[in-house]
Amino acid sequence: MANFYLDNPSLKHHLHHPLMERIVELKERGFADKDKYDYAPQDFEDAMDSYEKVLEIVGEICGDIIAPNAESVDHEGPSVANGRVTYAKGTQENLDAVRKAGLMGIAMPRRYNGLNFPIVPYIMAADMVSRADAGFENLWGLQDCAETLYEFGSEDQRQRYIPRVCAGETMSMDLTEPDAGSDLQSVMLKATFSEADNCWYLNGVKRFITNGDSDIHLVLARSEEGTHDGRGLSMFIYDKRNGGVNVRRIENKMGIKGSPTCELVFKNAKAELCGDRKLGLIKYVMALMNGARLGIMAQAVGLSEAAYREGYAYALDRKQFGKAIIQFPAIYEMLSLMRAKADASRAMLYETARFVDMYKALDDISKERKLTPEERQEMKKYSKLADAFTPMGKGMTTEFANQNAYDAIQIHGGSGFMKDYTCERLYRDARITNIYEGTTQLQVVAAIRHVTTGTYLNQLHEYDKIEYKDDLKPLQTRLQAMTAKYAELVEKIAGTKDTEYIDFHARRLVEAAAHCVFGYLLLQDANKDDAYRRSAEVYVNYGEAEIDKIYTFISKFNREELAYYKH
Repeated sequence: MANFYLDNPSLKHHLHHPLMERIVELKERGFADKDKYDYAPQDFEDAMDSYEKVLEIVGEICGDIIAPNAESVDHEGPSVANGRVTYAKGTQENLDAVRKAGLMGIAMPRRYNGLNFPIVPYIMAADMVSRADAGFENLWGLQDCAETLYEFGSEDQRQRYIPRVCAGETMSMDLTEPDAGSDLQSVMLKATFSEADNCWYLNGVKRFITNGDSDIHLVLARSEEGTHDGRGLSMFIYDKRNGGVNVRRIENKMGIKGSPTCELVFKNAKAELCGDRKLGLIKYVMALMNGARLGIMAQAVGLSEAAYREGYAYALDRKQFGKAIIQFPAIYEMLSLMRAKADASRAMLYETARFVDMYKALDDISKERKLTPEERQEMKKYSKLADAFTPMGKGMTTEFANQNAYDAIQIHGGSGFMKDYTCERLYRDARITNIYEGTTQLQVVAAIRHVTTGTYLNQLHEYDKIEYKDDLKPLQTRLQAMTAKYAELVEKIAGTKDTEYIDFHARRLVEAAAHCVFGYLLLQDANKDDAYRRSAEVYVNYGEAEIDKIYTFISKFNREELAYYKH
């Protein structure tokens, strides 16, 4: 019997990061719930023990139920009839298992029947579920929409909806439309307020909606008559029990087939406003998307892990020319880089999750009492780091997931092209990760200001202040040189003050920053556990070469050459 938590020591390694003590202290408000709820932790050690026990349960369900169901779910997929979706048999079994285990509403407060877990252990569960079946993560992970209800809904809405999510009801975020994909300010689904009924009605079409026949929907709609930009959009809650929304069709997708991606028709669908009017896109969707992007990072990390394991197992077993193919340099080099990319992606995922945990916990406390000056400074620091690391992490980890899935097939050779092998499904599932919830190109747009304002460089200097073991000092020296090269590139490009020129090189600058960040994060892992030494060495070799390529390209590039690229 497989357990996806116990067979991956990296998860426990990241769970027991020193910052977790502060995160738990903030999340538990000094363990104030211990006298109200018998399952609330008594102290930090008790909380950590609780996280481990729940993660073991998740790991067991992933290994024994979700992963074994993945192939049949991929073949069967969901179906639609009379405007309603029916999940594949395996998907329904997966949902039943996680509901029975109480794994919905993990991060919600106990007063709404949640487990009050920080984001780090919740994202670890998402990491494991994604390794088992990335398509199912899209259903289970949408419970994160409850975070938006918690942050921006009224207390009445929280009490009515969040316990339902914790009990196992599913959610969706209905944002995109046929003419509004990345450009969400073009959303035209109409929201009309009825004075007679004292409620809102939604009319229009939504497209590419993950789990579109869910129980509870968060819907972005145009509430302000005559507007055409983001300032006319509001967020609404639609309850499937009220009717008015039908599934017109399920998209026939390349991958993540167990997750129904729907086109929805809203016809006088009764809904209620969530938060304030006109802040739907400007405030609420931005918060919703940041949470979703962290979830896609977890999906990418799970896929990277799965791809590496498939490639490694096949390379050990497959014999050619009288020996296992893992003994050939071309193969073991590929596997070493796959392992390093998976380890670096996971390090980035949990570093980002810790930053988000810190600022969200402090923000939540600020609604209960006035923060101290020290706490306000702490919240400002982690809010900026979360804002910087989320787009960088989403962009890089999803690209690495695609690369690892590609390499897993390459290691399998012709067999990898056949549906008999898991790597074929992983390859198809990974492809969407660097597209949805903001393409890699949009992540670069979000990340570049943290290049030009020095957020990444300042954090790299903080990483360099850590005391590393003597045998890791040579790696640190190389990372210092990589960072210096990156800083030189930033000065060269940003110093021009030419917006178009900066945007043209933005991807290269963000990637250069990321290679430095990922390298330092792996160096920290190796500093605590020698098991990460190999990945740190391999990744720094890789990162150095990539930054050298970027440095050469930019150094030889003249601004006049921009004209060659325009059509």
